[in-house]
Amino acid sequence: MTSFVFGHKNPDTDSVASAIGFSYLKNRLGLNTVPCSLGKINKETEFVLDYFGLTAPAVLENVKTQVKDMEYDKVDGITLNTSILSAYKLMEQNNIRTLPVVNDKKQLQGILTIKDIAMELIKGDFYKLDTSLSNIVKGFKGQILTGKDFNVKGKISVIAYYYKNIQGTLGPDDIIIVGDRYDILECVIRSKVKLIIITGSGVIPDVYLEMAQLNNVAIISVPLDTYTTSKLINQCNYVSSIMKSSGIVKFKENDYLDEVKEEVLHNNYRNYPVVNNDNIFLGFINKKHIISPGKKKVFLVDHNEYSQSAEGLNEADILEIVDHHKIGDICTTKPIAFRNMPVGSTCTIVHTMFMEFNIQITPQIAGVLLAGILSDTLLFKSPTTTNMDKDSAIQLNSIVKLDIENFAMDMFKMGSSLEGHSIEEIFYRDFKEFELEGSTVGVGQVFTLDIEDVFNRKQQFIEFVEQTHEYKGYFLTMLVVTDIINEGSYLLYKARHNSLVSTAFQVNLEQGVFVPGLVSRKKQVIPKILESLNLLK
Repeated sequence: MTSFVFGHKNPDTDSVASAIGFSYLKNRLGLNTVPCSLGKINKETEFVLDYFGLTAPAVLENVKTQVKDMEYDKVDGITLNTSILSAYKLMEQNNIRTLPVVNDKKQLQGILTIKDIAMELIKGDFYKLDTSLSNIVKGFKGQILTGKDFNVKGKISVIAYYYKNIQGTLGPDDIIIVGDRYDILECVIRSKVKLIIITGSGVIPDVYLEMAQLNNVAIISVPLDTYTTSKLINQCNYVSSIMKSSGIVKFKENDYLDEVKEEVLHNNYRNYPVVNNDNIFLGFINKKHIISPGKKKVFLVDHNEYSQSAEGLNEADILEIVDHHKIGDICTTKPIAFRNMPVGSTCTIVHTMFMEFNIQITPQIAGVLLAGILSDTLLFKSPTTTNMDKDSAIQLNSIVKLDIENFAMDMFKMGSSLEGHSIEEIFYRDFKEFELEGSTVGVGQVFTLDIEDVFNRKQQFIEFVEQTHEYKGYFLTMLVVTDIINEGSYLLYKARHNSLVSTAFQVNLEQGVFVPGLVSRKKQVIPKILESLNLLK
């Protein structure tokens, strides 16, 4: 089963790069994983992936449980021309009570249940037959004496009368069941009936077989007696005659568990077919699968909080977390590997794991991990930077051999350009929610080489921050505009307590106030806000 590796919402370069690198590592260790992103990648990350010739990870909408995640029952389908008797024997042999009926493309045509067969035995039309000659032969372990396989459709008659009593009453739509009564046999052959079923495996003289061939009458011999044959003959009918073909409650493999539960609650069927978008039958689900559903397998990098992760994470099976942020609120039902280190970049941790497992790093993976480190440490200017980050960068660059400073500035320039982006796009480019001492705060951060990109629209940004604050009901809403060149940040904010920002950052209460040296949301902005919240309580 494929597992998903992904970072936080509004993915930055470190988040995407660490997902790609960690997925590659896990695959080299024998797992089957794919890197994903929780949203569209930004320009900086796009630049990095293009530079190293890597494909952007697929966008993962959510990790909610879907039908395809369940271990549903795999059942081989039967065709429309299968006999009821053959279907029943298949059910009995495999101890199943429901069969899918499919066409030659495996597309679902109907459902056959043991109840359908039982009701046919009670209420069915015992005088009509619509099946193939081969179905009858197979069902009764019989033998074809004359004729070839064809569709047998007509009225069933068991002949026990004196032959003169039936003269002139039979025709080409009749199907006759009879023992080795030669007088009756001759009469029905001359009447050119559709089919004669000889019971008891009686020996038929050649003269009658030759007569049947001349009159184009098929004859088969079956070992059962006349009574048993007449009782079972209608079970040789096609399953299409009794299957349920309309109003079938079925689910597609991409349907979500919560949708399936809702439907199952309003119905009382034993099994529900699963199909793909082309209506090809895949299997059955029932209540036992819904009670104990399968889960998506996921690895988290660069985050460990529900609010920053994929929708439906509580329905997924978290296998491992690799992060460099504070411990969040994610919990699991069983022990997992949780690697949390106080370094500047998740990519540094991933690189360390490559070294620990002695897995060789390709130039592409080395390049993208290096870019993640440079991005999250702001070319080692961020206070989150550690010697471990710098050492990892040196080792990774020994593989790709970049001019680190020029590459980083090109990357920042591409990523910090705000031209052509709306206020909302810029605000949510790298936005996170935090639960701090029972209060929810929302903090977005944008890096720029040209502060005028933001300040030319300063009032619009302020209005958007205020609108978001009211709509979301945050205790504090803030946009941190980080000036890469001057190594500090400008603050645009709205708070329930005006003194929160001034206390936290020791600045005057004014929109767009500059805080020197403030560049890290994780290590500076959030801790200062938390400290200020504690002082206000």
